[in-house]
Amino acid sequence: MQVPGPLAGYVAAQNARSVDAMLACFTDDAVVRDERREYRGTSSIRGWMEETTTKYHPRLEVLDVRTANGQVLLSVSVSGTFAGSPLRLRYDVTLDRDRIARLEIDG
Repeated sequence: MQVPGPLAGYVAAQNARSVDAMLACFTDDAVVRDERREYRGTSSIRGWMEETTTKYHPRLEVLDVRTANGQVLLSVSVSGTFAGSPLRLRYDVTLDRDRIARLEIDG
């Protein structure tokens, strides 16, 4: 299973709980959609990362990687300090060269 570089970096940074390293995987104008909320730009995304990392201590395990219509689709198991842990989620990702331009997280 070959996880594209920016996504492998994001997963590793998430598991290390390094917000700076996670954020470095995104474009300056990236968009993240998680739990019906949208975060635009690095400042907003940083706030989302800090909040979720502190609150849930998530750990990601990539289960599957696919590409379709220019999107990278990751199936991940997310464990942490939240009800129902672990959860299986789908990450729909749009890459812009070597960084993440859009991340949509669906249950």
